[in-house]
This record gives sequence, C-alpha cells and structure tokens, in this order.
Amino acid sequence: MTSREPAPPVEEDEGVVAPAPDETAAPESATEPDADTARDEVDTPDETPEETAPDAATSSVDSPRVSRRERARGVARTWALPAGVGLLVAAVYTVYSLAQWQALVVRSWDLGIFTQLASRYAAFEAPIVHIKGPEYHLLGDHFHPLLVLLGPVYAVFPHAFTLLVVQNVMFGLAAAVITRAAIPLLGRVVGVLVGVAAGLSWGLQYAVDAQFHEIAFAVPLLAIALVGVLREQWRTAVVAGALLALVKEDLGLTTAVLGVVLAWRSRRPAMLWLSAWGVGAFVLATRVVLPSLNPDGEWAYGSRLDLAAALSDPLALYAPAKGYTLWLLVIVTGAIALRSPFVLLAAPTLGWRFLSAEPGYWEPTWHYSAVLLPIAYVAMLDGIDRARRGRVRWLRRYSRYAPVVGLTASLMLMSQLPLWQLTNPGLHFAAPREQGARATLAVIPDGAVVESDIGLMSYLVDRTDVYYLGNQNPVPEYLVIDRQGGGTPQEWGDVLQVAQMLHPEATFELVHAQDGYEVARVVGTSALDD
Repeated sequence: MTSREPAPPVEEDEGVVAPAPDETAAPESATEPDADTARDEVDTPDETPEETAPDAATSSVDSPRVSRRERARGVARTWALPAGVGLLVAAVYTVYSLAQWQALVVRSWDLGIFTQLASRYAAFEAPIVHIKGPEYHLLGDHFHPLLVLLGPVYAVFPHAFTLLVVQNVMFGLAAAVITRAAIPLLGRVVGVLVGVAAGLSWGLQYAVDAQFHEIAFAVPLLAIALVGVLREQWRTAVVAGALLALVKEDLGLTTAVLGVVLAWRSRRPAMLWLSAWGVGAFVLATRVVLPSLNPDGEWAYGSRLDLAAALSDPLALYAPAKGYTLWLLVIVTGAIALRSPFVLLAAPTLGWRFLSAEPGYWEPTWHYSAVLLPIAYVAMLDGIDRARRGRVRWLRRYSRYAPVVGLTASLMLMSQLPLWQLTNPGLHFAAPREQGARATLAVIPDGAVVESDIGLMSYLVDRTDVYYLGNQNPVPEYLVIDRQGGGTPQEWGDVLQVAQMLHPEATFELVHAQDGYEVARVVGTSALDD
C-alpha cells in the first residue's frame, strides 16, 4: 500500500508504532496504552498496576522501554504471517531438494561448479573452478561477485547440498516479502494465498528443479526492491536494486530499468543514478571484467545474442515456446500485472532470451524465468492498487477478482510442475542404483584429484578436486563415469577406453564397476608428474 491512501484500519500493523511522548507531555498522554497494549496487560499476570500505569515521575524513564516493547510487538504482528509463508516455501522446496539428492538426481554440472566456487570463497581464495577448466576463474564466465556471500555459509556447512538449501531460503524470503506487501492490499487470507502462490510459482519451481544458480540471490532482491517502490520506501529500493547488478551481468540492465521506474514513481530525477549504476555495471562486466578473466578473452555468452540477425527477419522471432512463457507470466497474475509499469523490468531478461538463437532460453523450464516471477507478482499488486484508484469502471471492478483468477490459474498449473512429483515419490524419486553409487563413492579417497562426468560430480565435489572430463585436463588420480546417466557418450566405451582416449600418455587400471558406475585409477606416479 502506498502512502497515497491510508491503509485499512484492520491492517494498521506496519511494525512502526507512534513515537513515545517526550518528557514534557502530560502524564495522561505518556501513560495511555493502546488497545493491544491494554489487552496484553490484562492477559499478563506478571505485570503490576505500577508497570502498566506509571505515574508522572517515572513516565519519562519507562516510555522508551515501553516504546521498544510495543515496536517489537508491532513488528512481530506484521511479519508473523509473511514469515510463516516464507518458512513454508523454503521447507517445501527443501523437501523436494532432499528427495532429488537422495535419488541421485543431478541436472547439470552447475551445482558442482558453484560448490567449488563456494569452497574457494570459504578459503579466502579466488574462485578458480576446475570443473569449468584447469585454473578457470569463474568471474570470467558470469559476473556474480555477490556470490562471495556463499563463502561464510559454506565454511560452516561444507556440503554441496548447502547451496540447495540456500537457494530455497532465498525463495522463501522473496515469498515473505511479497506476502507482507499483499496483506494490506488484499486482506489476510487472500494476501497469504498470493504470497504462497508467488513462492511456489512455476518459475521458482523450475529453478529449484534445476538446482543451484546465481539467480537465487536475484529473486529476493527483486522482491525487496519492487515492494520498496510499491510502499514508497525509496532507500530500500535503491539498495536492493544496486545489489541486483552484482548477481549476474545482464541484471545490470534490469537495475537500469528499475532506476527509471523509481525516478518516475518518486518524482526524484536523482534516482536515475541507479540506472547509471546498472548500465555501468553491465558495461564494466561485459567489456572489462569478463573478457579479462575469460580464457578466450571475450564475454562467453555475448555471441549467443545476434540482434542484427533477429531484426533482419522479425517473423522468425516468434516461436510457440516464447508465447507459452509469456502466457504463463500473464495468467498467474490474472493479467492485471500489465496495468503496472513494474512489468518493464522483465524486458531485459525476456529480451536476451527471446533474441537468442538458443531454444532452451525460450521455454519456461530451468532457472531462466525465476527472476521474472517476483516482478510479475509485485506488478500484480501494483496493478490492483492502480486499478482501484483509476477511472475505468470495469477495471476497478475486475481488480476485485484478479487475485482469484491468478490463484486459480496457479492451482491448475500445479500438476504440471516439479513439486507435483512429491505426490508420487516412489515413481519420481526411486533410486535403484543407490547402492552402486554409494559403493562407487566409497572407492575414491578424500582429497583425490578426480575427473568425472556429471553422474556423481555433485557428490564428489565437496571432498575431492573434481575436473569435468569434457575439458582438456591434467591426468587425474581417478576417472569416474556413469555409463547410464552421466552424459558420457556411449560410443566412448568403458572407463578404460575413456581414459585411453583422454589421457593416452597415462596408464589406468579398473578398480570398481557396479550398476553402470565405473572407476579407473592411474597406475604409478610418473604419469601424474607429466
């Protein structure tokens, strides 16, 4: 709710209580409790009449204490439901991540990559990630300096699964922030339901299914920034928007759009400095940092965006997958998000995805749409607020039903989304090769240098030095492949044949083979010296 219209009386729990009267105020004003205070005092037998009704001589001493207590109670009342929603979302996602983990589901090499990055930051080292390549500096792949925050967490909980929990908590935080903004506008019941729908929305579910990526930090930052604009908390919006540019290089452009929206809503042209910061971060990342740290001396993903080719044949821009992604964004908000200028923040992300020639970017799956969902849901809240204030009668009337339309659409989509797999874990999370995987992992000692495909990579990365076998790597101590689900081409043959192809200068011996998992160990030390 913006300051242009007072919040409904029932929602007068903003967490900020009127300041205590100063020492010159009359005793009556200094000691008069509000309704909630009076109710609490009646229900609390430990409080004496002297504590609940201080006289004039002690009012100036007790007022700061009472004020702090009332402020704490106000904050607790304000955030009780949003915090509950956030905890629910984080818990549900963590159950799903745990089911994936126990079923040995590894979606890609990304979880291993970010685990190595976190371990380097935890050791106060540069983010050299061997899975990407020997001595590969990961800030030459994507510009995500804010991921340094993973270091302290990983230092306490040094496990790849930790990153999955961190991402789930970040999504829960975003859900709590959106719920906090929705309740004053929609009421407690509908506001909580919208918060849950946002937290369990399709884009976030696909991101959790794809496991950890840097956008985990972008989701709550976008929610905080846009809710800050909605509630006219300009400083909060600026800080969150500025940090957003440090999550990934393309999000600098999203920050730039946020700066424009912020300057317009606040009527403060100085807010355009946030746009300058976003553009500057994007240019610095793509023109300086990424090329200087990338082994090929370029922004690795810049070639995937061919704007000239796209504009030369505009009809080729259309694809059903793009239309489906847009449709999902619109329908879960009851389409009223289109009434808000906040939807402009989705333009940079949709732009680079839809202008790319990579079909994988067009679809709603994986983690690419996660940053769009907090934009969509806060835009829905803003759209409802603007429609209620507007002059278009049918839109004012529809604003009452838009949340129900969006919630209904979200509910209808659930059976098509990853979390639905939890309804039949025996089918979706069966692990028939678990015993073989555990036995394979037991063969490899801690601290070993391992070359692996994707199969068991995430389960080795926190205790060994892992290289991905698709790169040009030094000779490892152990070579591990998963012939059924690790991604190693079948035509490469067994693990000894793979070893001979990748490292003809070394000799390997087979030390383990079970359920499609195979392990070879280098023979002698001379090969390692090479």
